[in-house]
Amino acid sequence: MEFPDLGEHCSENSCKHLDFLPLRCDACEEIFCKDHITYANHKCMSSYKKDIQVPVCPLCNTPIPIKRGEMPDIKVGEHIDRDCQSDPAQNKRKIFTNKCSKGGCKQKEMIRVTCDQCHINYCLKHRHPLDHDCKPENKPVSKSGFAAFMRSQGASSSSASTSGSRGSSRPVSNGNARTQSSRSAQAIYSPAPAMRPPPAQNVVPASASFQAGLVCLTLLHHLIETTVNSLL
Repeated sequence: MEFPDLGEHCSENSCKHLDFLPLRCDACEEIFCKDHITYANHKCMSSYKKDIQVPVCPLCNTPIPIKRGEMPDIKVGEHIDRDCQSDPAQNKRKIFTNKCSKGGCKQKEMIRVTCDQCHINYCLKHRHPLDHDCKPENKPVSKSGFAAFMRSQGASSSSASTSGSRGSSRPVSNGNARTQSSRSAQAIYSPAPAMRPPPAQNVVPASASFQAGLVCLTLLHHLIETTVNSLL
Protein backbone atom coordinates (compact mmCIF):
# COMPACT_ATOMS: atom_id res chain seq x y z
CA MET A 1 0.00 0.00 0.00
CA GLU A 2 1.41 3.40 -1.00
CA PHE A 3 1.15 6.68 0.86
CA PRO A 4 1.10 9.54 -1.68
CA ASP A 5 1.57 12.18 0.99
CA LEU A 6 4.83 10.65 2.16
CA GLY A 7 8.08 10.88 0.20
CA GLU A 8 8.60 12.29 -3.30
CA HIS A 9 8.62 10.92 -6.80
CA CYS A 10 11.83 10.39 -8.75
CA SER A 11 12.49 13.10 -11.35
CA GLU A 12 13.63 10.57 -13.94
CA ASN A 13 10.97 10.41 -16.67
CA SER A 14 11.31 6.67 -17.10
CA CYS A 15 11.02 5.99 -13.35
CA LYS A 16 8.72 8.34 -11.34
CA HIS A 17 9.07 5.97 -8.40
CA LEU A 18 7.64 7.15 -5.06
CA ASP A 19 10.56 7.03 -2.67
CA PHE A 20 10.10 7.57 1.06
CA LEU A 21 13.78 8.48 1.39
CA PRO A 22 14.37 10.70 -1.67
CA LEU A 23 17.82 11.94 -2.56
CA ARG A 24 18.67 15.33 -4.04
CA CYS A 25 21.38 15.70 -6.68
CA ASP A 26 24.00 18.20 -5.58
CA ALA A 27 24.57 19.38 -9.17
CA CYS A 28 21.11 19.86 -10.72
CA GLU A 29 19.14 20.03 -7.40
CA GLU A 30 16.56 17.48 -8.63
CA ILE A 31 14.98 14.65 -6.58
CA PHE A 32 15.87 11.06 -7.51
CA CYS A 33 15.53 7.60 -6.09
CA LYS A 34 18.45 5.46 -5.00
CA ASP A 35 18.72 3.91 -8.46
CA HIS A 36 19.02 7.21 -10.36
CA ILE A 37 20.91 9.42 -7.94
CA THR A 38 24.25 9.08 -9.75
CA TYR A 39 25.19 11.53 -12.49
CA ALA A 40 25.38 8.86 -15.16
CA ASN A 41 22.04 7.20 -14.33
CA HIS A 42 19.94 10.36 -14.63
CA LYS A 43 22.20 11.98 -17.28
CA CYS A 44 22.81 15.07 -15.20
CA MET A 45 23.38 18.18 -17.35
CA SER A 46 25.17 19.98 -14.51
CA SER A 47 27.57 17.21 -13.58
CA TYR A 48 30.55 19.17 -14.95
CA LYS A 49 30.22 21.52 -11.97
CA LYS A 50 30.90 18.71 -9.48
CA ASP A 51 32.43 15.86 -11.41
CA ILE A 52 35.89 17.32 -12.01
CA GLN A 53 37.80 15.39 -14.66
CA VAL A 54 40.79 16.32 -16.75
CA PRO A 55 39.87 16.16 -20.45
CA VAL A 56 42.32 14.77 -22.97
CA CYS A 57 42.88 16.14 -26.46
CA PRO A 58 41.62 13.58 -29.01
CA LEU A 59 44.37 14.53 -31.49
CA CYS A 60 47.57 14.69 -29.43
CA ASN A 61 46.41 12.89 -26.22
CA THR A 62 47.57 15.78 -24.04
CA PRO A 63 45.75 16.43 -20.71
CA ILE A 64 44.11 19.87 -20.72
CA PRO A 65 43.70 21.59 -17.33
CA ILE A 66 40.36 23.31 -16.72
CA LYS A 67 38.92 25.39 -13.89
CA ARG A 68 35.82 24.63 -11.88
CA GLY A 69 32.70 25.58 -13.82
CA GLU A 70 34.33 25.59 -17.27
CA MET A 71 33.01 23.43 -20.09
CA PRO A 72 35.57 20.78 -21.13
CA ASP A 73 34.50 20.92 -24.79
CA ILE A 74 35.28 24.64 -25.01
CA LYS A 75 38.75 24.23 -23.49
CA VAL A 76 39.57 21.29 -25.75
CA GLY A 77 38.52 23.35 -28.79
CA GLU A 78 40.74 26.24 -27.71
CA HIS A 79 43.65 23.83 -27.24
CA ILE A 80 43.19 22.45 -30.76
CA ASP A 81 43.06 25.96 -32.25
CA ARG A 82 46.17 27.26 -30.46
CA ASP A 83 48.48 24.73 -28.80
CA CYS A 84 47.82 21.29 -30.31
CA GLN A 85 50.89 19.79 -31.99
CA SER A 86 49.08 17.27 -34.17
CA ASP A 87 49.22 17.50 -37.96
CA PRO A 88 45.50 18.32 -38.53
CA ALA A 89 45.61 21.12 -35.98
CA GLN A 90 48.81 22.59 -37.43
CA ASN A 91 47.37 22.51 -40.95
CA LYS A 92 44.33 24.41 -39.68
CA ARG A 93 46.51 27.04 -38.01
CA LYS A 94 48.35 27.65 -41.29
CA ILE A 95 45.10 29.03 -42.72
CA PHE A 96 44.33 31.29 -39.76
CA THR A 97 47.59 33.28 -39.70
CA ASN A 98 46.32 36.84 -39.16
CA LYS A 99 46.62 37.37 -35.40
CA CYS A 100 44.78 40.20 -33.66
CA SER A 101 47.02 43.05 -32.44
CA LYS A 102 44.76 43.81 -29.47
CA GLY A 103 46.53 43.13 -26.16
CA GLY A 104 45.29 39.91 -24.56
CA CYS A 105 43.37 38.74 -27.65
CA LYS A 106 44.63 35.53 -29.28
CA GLN A 107 42.01 35.34 -32.02
CA LYS A 108 43.26 34.65 -35.56
CA GLU A 109 41.41 35.33 -38.79
CA MET A 110 41.62 33.75 -42.23
CA ILE A 111 41.89 37.15 -43.96
CA ARG A 112 43.64 40.35 -42.92
CA VAL A 113 41.31 42.87 -41.24
CA THR A 114 42.95 46.29 -40.89
CA CYS A 115 41.70 49.45 -39.19
CA ASP A 116 40.87 52.32 -41.55
CA GLN A 117 42.58 54.85 -39.28
CA CYS A 118 45.72 53.23 -37.82
CA HIS A 119 46.02 50.50 -40.55
CA ILE A 120 46.90 47.75 -38.00
CA ASN A 121 45.62 44.18 -38.24
CA TYR A 122 42.84 43.14 -35.81
CA CYS A 123 40.22 40.42 -35.50
CA LEU A 124 36.56 40.93 -36.43
CA LYS A 125 35.68 41.64 -32.79
CA HIS A 126 38.25 44.45 -32.37
CA ARG A 127 38.28 45.90 -35.90
CA HIS A 128 36.44 49.13 -34.98
CA PRO A 129 38.54 52.09 -33.68
CA LEU A 130 36.58 52.24 -30.41
CA ASP A 131 37.21 48.54 -29.69
CA HIS A 132 41.02 48.70 -29.76
CA ASP A 133 41.69 52.28 -28.49
CA CYS A 134 42.80 53.50 -31.89
CA LYS A 135 45.55 56.16 -31.72
CA PRO A 136 46.52 57.25 -35.24
CA GLU A 137 49.63 59.42 -35.57
CA ASN A 138 48.02 61.93 -37.93
CA LYS A 139 44.46 63.00 -38.61
CA PRO A 140 42.50 59.90 -39.65
CA VAL A 141 41.47 59.72 -43.30
CA SER A 142 39.06 57.05 -44.50
CA LYS A 143 39.37 55.13 -47.73
CA SER A 144 36.57 57.08 -49.40
CA GLY A 145 38.14 60.37 -48.32
CA PHE A 146 41.50 59.31 -49.74
CA ALA A 147 39.82 58.38 -53.03
CA ALA A 148 38.11 61.80 -53.18
CA PHE A 149 41.45 63.49 -52.54
CA MET A 150 43.06 61.56 -55.40
CA ARG A 151 40.19 62.51 -57.73
CA SER A 152 40.62 66.19 -56.85
CA GLN A 153 44.35 65.90 -57.51
CA GLY A 154 43.66 64.38 -60.93
CA ALA A 155 41.14 67.10 -61.80
CA SER A 156 43.56 69.88 -60.84
CA SER A 157 46.39 68.35 -62.89
CA SER A 158 44.14 67.93 -65.95
CA SER A 159 42.91 71.55 -65.74
CA ALA A 160 46.50 72.80 -65.43
CA SER A 161 47.59 70.82 -68.49
CA THR A 162 44.61 72.14 -70.48
CA SER A 163 45.39 75.75 -69.63
CA GLY A 164 49.06 75.21 -70.51
CA SER A 165 48.20 73.76 -73.91
CA ARG A 166 45.88 76.66 -74.68
CA GLY A 167 48.53 79.18 -73.70
CA SER A 168 51.13 77.52 -75.91
CA SER A 169 48.77 77.44 -78.92
CA ARG A 170 48.41 81.26 -79.00
CA PRO A 171 50.40 82.93 -81.83
CA VAL A 172 53.42 85.03 -80.92
CA SER A 173 53.91 88.29 -82.80
CA ASN A 174 57.54 88.27 -83.91
CA GLY A 175 57.15 89.30 -87.58
CA ASN A 176 57.35 92.63 -89.35
CA ALA A 177 54.67 95.29 -88.67
CA ARG A 178 54.09 95.85 -92.38
CA THR A 179 53.52 92.17 -93.00
CA GLN A 180 50.96 92.04 -90.22
CA SER A 181 49.19 95.18 -91.49
CA SER A 182 49.03 93.80 -95.02
CA ARG A 183 47.63 90.52 -93.77
CA SER A 184 45.02 92.36 -91.72
CA ALA A 185 44.07 94.46 -94.77
CA GLN A 186 43.73 91.34 -96.92
CA ALA A 187 41.57 89.78 -94.24
CA ILE A 188 39.30 92.85 -94.16
CA TYR A 189 38.83 93.16 -97.96
CA SER A 190 38.72 89.45 -98.70
CA PRO A 191 35.34 88.17 -100.00
CA ALA A 192 35.35 85.28 -97.53
CA PRO A 193 32.98 85.76 -94.55
CA ALA A 194 34.65 86.88 -91.36
CA MET A 195 34.92 84.16 -88.70
CA ARG A 196 34.05 85.14 -85.18
CA PRO A 197 36.58 84.12 -82.56
CA PRO A 198 35.38 81.45 -80.14
CA PRO A 199 34.15 82.75 -76.81
CA ALA A 200 36.77 82.72 -74.12
CA GLN A 201 36.23 80.03 -71.49
CA ASN A 202 36.83 80.56 -67.84
CA VAL A 203 39.74 78.36 -66.81
CA VAL A 204 39.78 77.46 -63.14
CA PRO A 205 43.27 77.87 -61.65
CA ALA A 206 44.94 74.77 -60.28
CA SER A 207 45.22 76.28 -56.79
CA ALA A 208 41.49 77.00 -56.62
CA SER A 209 40.64 73.46 -57.77
CA PHE A 210 42.99 72.00 -55.16
CA GLN A 211 41.43 74.11 -52.38
CA ALA A 212 37.96 73.02 -53.48
CA GLY A 213 39.10 69.39 -53.35
CA LEU A 214 40.41 69.85 -49.81
CA VAL A 215 37.11 71.39 -48.71
CA CYS A 216 35.17 68.48 -50.23
CA LEU A 217 37.54 66.04 -48.53
CA THR A 218 37.00 67.67 -45.12
CA LEU A 219 33.21 67.63 -45.51
CA LEU A 220 33.26 64.00 -46.66
CA HIS A 221 35.42 62.95 -43.70
CA HIS A 222 33.09 64.74 -41.27
CA LEU A 223 30.07 63.02 -42.83
CA ILE A 224 31.69 59.56 -42.61
CA GLU A 225 32.76 60.12 -39.00
CA THR A 226 29.21 61.20 -38.04
CA THR A 227 27.74 58.12 -39.77
CA VAL A 228 30.15 55.72 -38.00
CA ASN A 229 29.43 57.28 -34.59
CA SER A 230 25.68 56.96 -35.15
CA LEU A 231 26.04 53.29 -36.11
CA LEU A 232 28.16 52.52 -33.05
